[in-house]
Amino acid sequence: MKITRRPLLAAPALMLAGRAQAQGAPIKVGTLLPLTGVAASAGNSAKAAIELAVELVNTPRPDLASMPLMATTGFPAIGGRPLEVVIADQQGSPSVAQNQALRLITQERVVALTNGYQSGLAQTASAIAERHGIPYVNGESVATNLTERGFRWFFRTTPIGPDIAAIYVEFLKAARIDGRPVSKIAIVNENTEYGTSIADVIRRTAEQGGISIELQIPYAANSADVSAQVLQLKGAQPDVVIFISYTSDAILYARTMRAQGYRPPILIGDNSGFSDDNFVQTAGDIAQGLINRSAFDPSRPGSNSFKINALYKARTGREMDDTTARMMQGFLVACDAINRAGSTQPAAIQAALRATDLSADQLMIGYRGVKFDDKGQNTKASVLLVQLRGREYVSVWPTETATAQLQLPYKGWE
Repeated sequence: MKITRRPLLAAPALMLAGRAQAQGAPIKVGTLLPLTGVAASAGNSAKAAIELAVELVNTPRPDLASMPLMATTGFPAIGGRPLEVVIADQQGSPSVAQNQALRLITQERVVALTNGYQSGLAQTASAIAERHGIPYVNGESVATNLTERGFRWFFRTTPIGPDIAAIYVEFLKAARIDGRPVSKIAIVNENTEYGTSIADVIRRTAEQGGISIELQIPYAANSADVSAQVLQLKGAQPDVVIFISYTSDAILYARTMRAQGYRPPILIGDNSGFSDDNFVQTAGDIAQGLINRSAFDPSRPGSNSFKINALYKARTGREMDDTTARMMQGFLVACDAINRAGSTQPAAIQAALRATDLSADQLMIGYRGVKFDDKGQNTKASVLLVQLRGREYVSVWPTETATAQLQLPYKGWE
C-alpha cells in the first residue's frame, strides 16, 4: 500500500504531476502496522494518522510552522522531493513482520522503517533493519529490552517501562496521602513481550518505592474467556488493579467485570487496548472512571496536539488516541531526520537521528522533547494519566498540568 502526495487543498492533476516531476522522485519511508488481525483497529487508526502526516509534510501548513517540515513542501533539504509512505500489514504475526520488513527494504527500497505496534513484532522487524543497515524509528512499542540489544540502527521515541512505572508509583503515593488505601495492588498482564516486560518493571519500581504488588495474574493474550481471572480479583479485593492488555482483551475484561459485578476502587489501564477508540466506543459505557496512561492531551486550544487532533477528526470522524499519536510522532521524527541528513543514504539518516534534539513545542505530542541516548531511547519522553469520562479521556495527573479533576472511586457502569 503506497500513499503519495494527497494535498489538503484540491488542485488540478496536471499541476500536481508537473510539480512532482520538478521536485524529483518521492522519498520512500516504510511503516509496519497491524491492518488485519486482533489489533486491526489500532493499526487502521494509525494508518489514518500516517496518511495525515504525509499530507502535512508534502503540503505547507503555516499554522503548524513550529513543527519540522510543516511550513515547507516535501523535504526542502533534498530538493523539495515529496514524501511517500509504503504501509505494510504485519497481521499481528512476528514472522510476517519480519518478512514485510525485508520486502520494504529489498523491494520497495525504503530509506527508513517506522513503527511496528506490538513489541514482539517490532523486535523481529527491527532485527531485519539492523542486519541491512536501515534506520528504524519506533514510536509506540514500550518493551524495555528493545533498546537493550546493542542495535546501532534502532531508535525509539515513546516513553518505556521505567517512565510508565514511575508515574504509576507517584500517582499511587499521592492517592495514599489523600487517605485512599493502596496497600493491595494487583497486576493483570497479557503474556507476550509487552505485557510481561511492563508488569516486571512496574513490580520492581513499585517495590523500590515502598509499594508492594500483592497479586499478579498473567493470562494468554487474545483469550476467549477471562472469567477465572476476574473471579480471582473479586476474591482478593485489591485496592488498585493495573491491566496490561491489547484491545480485544481490554473489551473482554470490561464486559466480564460487569457481568460478575466487580468494580475495584481504582482501575488503571496501561494504554494500548484501553487507548484504542474501538475500546472506548465498544466498552466505554461500562468502564467509566478508568485511569489510563497517555502522552497525548489535545484538550488545550492552540496547541500542536489540539490542531493535529482536529485535522485527524475531520479526516476520520473520531478523536486521535494516544497510541496513534505516538506512532505519528515517531514517523515525523524519522522524516525530520531524513531532511536534516540532506540525503537518502542510511548512514547519513542514522547520524541525523543520533543528533536529534527537538523541543516540546516542535512536537505534536506531550513529550519534553526528543533526544536519543546511546541506546537509541528518547530521554525526553514523558507520561501523564487520563481518565475516561463519557466517550473521551481527560488529563487528571500530574495535577499541575491536568485539565480535569480526578474522580474516584472507579465507577464502571450505572
